This record gives sequence, structure tokens and C-alpha cells, in this order.
Amino acid sequence: METTVRVEDRHAHEIAMKTNIAEVVQYLQEVFGQKLTAFIAGASDAKTVGRWARGDNTPRTETEMRLRTAFQVFHLLQSHESAETIRAWFIGVNPHLDDDSPAEALSEDRFPQVIAAARTFIDGG
Repeated sequence: METTVRVEDRHAHEIAMKTNIAEVVQYLQEVFGQKLTAFIAGASDAKTVGRWARGDNTPRTETEMRLRTAFQVFHLLQSHESAETIRAWFIGVNPHLDDDSPAEALSEDRFPQVIAAARTFIDGG
């Protein structure tokens, strides 16, 4: 199973790095909605997400990091779970993140912990 996860990790990472940021935001907005995407990004106004998705504005570097990591984790989980389950995983409390949600942890730049929690979820933990 570890080899499979590593291949999936590489694939999810590659997709997240090769997709332009407007497309990343469009995708997240579709699967999570504008408010949750804004929360993950740390944006105070959900309408900002729409501007990023249309390419009218570009997120700051630290915001882009949060968005790309959320996109990467979504793709990692997508090989095992439905979009509905993944959305629930992102908003639910997570014992591997000190009972914070992955969305909250991403908004706090806890990228390695969220990726590790996703891997644990894939492994049935």
C-alpha cells in the first residue's frame, strides 16, 4: 500500500503544481463552495474567490500555497473517496490534527500535518 500512496502523492502533487491558479480556485470553488474555499485560503471576503477563479485577481503567495495544498489533498483523497466524503473530511474535526478540521489546519499553514492526516485517512485511520 505504501508504494501506491507514494505514486498517488506524486500524481496529486504534479496536478497541483501544473494547474494554473485560476483553475485551481475554480475547481475548489466547485467542490467546496466559495465560503469554504475562502476560509481555507484565509480570505475575509468570499467574493474574492470568484475574482481569483475568473483570473481578475491573483492570490498572494501564502494564499496560493493554501489553495494549491487543498487542491493537492483533494486529488490525493479523490482516488479513494467520493467528493462528498472528501468535503466532509475537510470540514470535520480530525483526531490527527488535534481535533481541528483540515480546512482550519490549512488556513493556519499546517500543510505537512494535513497531508499526513490525508494519508492516514487513505490507510483507514
